[in-house]
Parts: sequence; structure tokens; C-alpha cells
Amino acid sequence: MSSQNSRYLKFGGATVVILLALGYLAYTGVQESKSYYVTIKELRGMGDSAHTKRLRVAGNVQPGSIKRNGTKVEFVLIENDQALQVSYSGTEPPPDTFKDNSQALADGNFGADGVFHAKQLQAKCASKYAPQQPGAPASGGSTNAPAKSMTQVETGGSGAMSN
Repeated sequence: MSSQNSRYLKFGGATVVILLALGYLAYTGVQESKSYYVTIKELRGMGDSAHTKRLRVAGNVQPGSIKRNGTKVEFVLIENDQALQVSYSGTEPPPDTFKDNSQALADGNFGADGVFHAKQLQAKCASKYAPQQPGAPASGGSTNAPAKSMTQVETGGSGAMSN
């Protein structure tokens, strides 16, 4: 009977060790993938704790601040009256919509040097996707222009719609 109990004890011990290892791996994986979304103002107010966390910061790209060197890009994000120097060194080049005045979201770490070191970068061109303002001229003739909505479709003299 003791050999059977010994076998159950070994099996139970191995099961517990495996479950603890899987739990540890799951916990550390979640901790590494977790990132906190903060504004530039909140980032400045975090003090030294900002240097130890993975963060996401959004803002508008300051015109004329983009400096490219291969897949590495340095630029300045602006939010209200706050500015943040960002250095992106991800494995992929920045998206096509990453331009002056575009909205960008940087994911990475805030360095002790005062520069945000981004590993991921998302961007969208606010002017391209924003609804047309009343009284603003329609953008015509551009091959990159988004499709017109039904309220923006022009009609020809014969009543036929044209794009």
C-alpha cells in the first residue's frame, strides 16, 4: 500500500510543479504585455515610476520634427501645451499615415534621458478621416481621396451621378 501511495504522491507533486510553472509563465507574460495609457502631462507627473513601466502615449506629431534613419524615427508628440521627444526603433517602418500633424500612439518606455523610447507606433491622418467641415471645399481630383459619401456626390447636367 505504501508503494501505491508513493506513486500518487510523486504524480501529485509533479502535477503541482507543472501547474505552478504554467501559472508563473502566464503571470509574467501578462505583466510584460500590460501597458498603461497616459497623457503627456500624466507622464511628466509620474516621476521615477515612469521609467519602470510599459506605457502608451498619444498626441499629434509636431510639424517638421520627423527625422528618419531607416526604420528608426525621431519626432515630437504634442498634446495641448505639452511636448514629448519620441525615438521609435521598432522592427517595422512607421505606417504610411505617419506624417506631420497626424495623430500618433507610441508604445514603449520612458527613459531617464527624458526621451520616450517606442517599440510600436500607430498613426492616423486626422485630415483624411475627419468628416468634412460645413462650407469647406470638397477635395476633388485627388486619386488618394476617400470615396465620397452620398451627401457629397455631385450630379451632372443630365441628372446622372458621377464620382
